[in-house]
Amino acid sequence: MRLDNATTPVTYAFPRSGLPGQQAEPLGRAVFTEAYAVIPADVQTDIVTSFLPGWENARAWILARPLSGFAETFAWYALELQPEGGSADPEPDVEAEAWLFVTHGRPRLTLGRAQIDLEPGSYAYIPPSAVWTLWNTDGEMAGVHWIRKRYQRAPGLPRPEAFVKHETEVEAVPMENCEGIWATQRFVDPFDLTHDAHVNIVNFAPGGRIPFAETHVMEHGLFVLQGTARYLLNRDWVEVGPGDFMWLRAFCPQACIATGTEPFRYLLYKDCNRHPGLSLP
Repeated sequence: MRLDNATTPVTYAFPRSGLPGQQAEPLGRAVFTEAYAVIPADVQTDIVTSFLPGWENARAWILARPLSGFAETFAWYALELQPEGGSADPEPDVEAEAWLFVTHGRPRLTLGRAQIDLEPGSYAYIPPSAVWTLWNTDGEMAGVHWIRKRYQRAPGLPRPEAFVKHETEVEAVPMENCEGIWATQRFVDPFDLTHDAHVNIVNFAPGGRIPFAETHVMEHGLFVLQGTARYLLNRDWVEVGPGDFMWLRAFCPQACIATGTEPFRYLLYKDCNRHPGLSLP
């Protein structure tokens, strides 16, 4: 099955409200190891949300933050905005860059003087020191993935420019030797070295796979937007589905095999395009 022939509607998973009932068994699929973590959708509940300074009528599932000896470059929020919720001053770190991806609702992003009404599938890159706000001006709840990273400048290179795209504007480029079954939507040209990280959407048709254990310097966050798969993390195969989050430190081996009858898609963060530091922080 080729991705360009798929007729399955696109969906975007996001954490759900509520708590499991008292009859539920506590032992589940959540795991944290020295090489990776899996935070399944069913443990992303009301009780683990955070309320943030500078944000109104909003809460966040903070799925990743820099940890010494683990993944150290990024933080990942699943941000829920009630009607009229948002922030006029969202970013507390002037050196931080941001990526936004909308799963539901229609929040309004301002970048400088520009106002942009976002929708499900909208993607925004915001460089460090940018002036921006985010408000849910719609009458329905909105869900936004917000990824933050301290920008790493490089000699002779300017900082990247802000942009907003919809995922339908970004071609899914097939990987080599896969007959179109495995493809990546790259929102930034891989050869644009002004960017020190990428946030992409990775797509597999059912049965598609990463056919080797990727082992590399990039850290990863992966949020499953749609579909199911068996995912190799270090030495363990885990079953993942919509709303599950995977968090990988550098050099953790990984691969996957898409299962089920619909495309397997995830939002992927990776740091890239910079020399490794030669001293420990």
